[in-house]
Amino acid sequence: MRLSRSRIGVVVLFGAMTLTLTALAFPAVLGLDKPDGNQDRVVASTKSGPLTEADRDFVVKVRAAGLWEYPLGEMVMERGTTKAMKTAGEHLVVGHAGLDAMCREIAPELGITLPNRASPQQEGFVATVDAKTGKEFDSSAVNIMRVTHGQIFPAIAKIRASTKNTLVRQLADLANDTVLDHITVLEKTGLVEYDQVTFNQTGPAKLPREKVTPPPPQPGEQVLVLKPRPDLNVNTASPTPTPSPAGS
Repeated sequence: MRLSRSRIGVVVLFGAMTLTLTALAFPAVLGLDKPDGNQDRVVASTKSGPLTEADRDFVVKVRAAGLWEYPLGEMVMERGTTKAMKTAGEHLVVGHAGLDAMCREIAPELGITLPNRASPQQEGFVATVDAKTGKEFDSSAVNIMRVTHGQIFPAIAKIRASTKNTLVRQLADLANDTVLDHITVLEKTGLVEYDQVTFNQTGPAKLPREKVTPPPPQPGEQVLVLKPRPDLNVNTASPTPTPSPAGS
């Protein structure tokens, strides 16, 4: 199955972009909780401060998150069955366009090569949701994204607390606001299955590294840009909290 460029709303500056979608199990996301190697190792000295392996991986993974959540957000805008679903889709698109712009801005200064494709697992999330219709589509999209956002949230806090690089710190600040906003709008759909989400966040299945790692771009391939959407007039900062699910 192939997602057209008009559908995912991206601009490709050079070359074709084909998403090979592989249906995978429920999220075991990103590997930021138990990364391989010495994440404290300094890999570069930059004008904005030392860059550690963890810093570099964080920038790459923020970029990769947008490469699947942006097209999924567009899909939710188009196919979501409620106003709350369509609003969630808008927030996903606007939020990841903003994060993508910052990643593309700081990557050259930090000497980081950004991927142009999400990981096979992340592409599998899109395929899983795309295969659903109606209310099943809504539920699948919301719960997959609520798990992935819940898993990345503490990883952002860890980077924000530990990084000595000012540009990475700024990205972590924006990512924190954006992810909190996305969690909030997903919860406002009323479709989050909290018990199952908590289980999948805290005990994810383990996948091979190649499944959770975005592939590097090909030589000469220019950076894919997630299209900004100022027309949506969405604010992804300072979200309004949702009521506690305890009484539901």
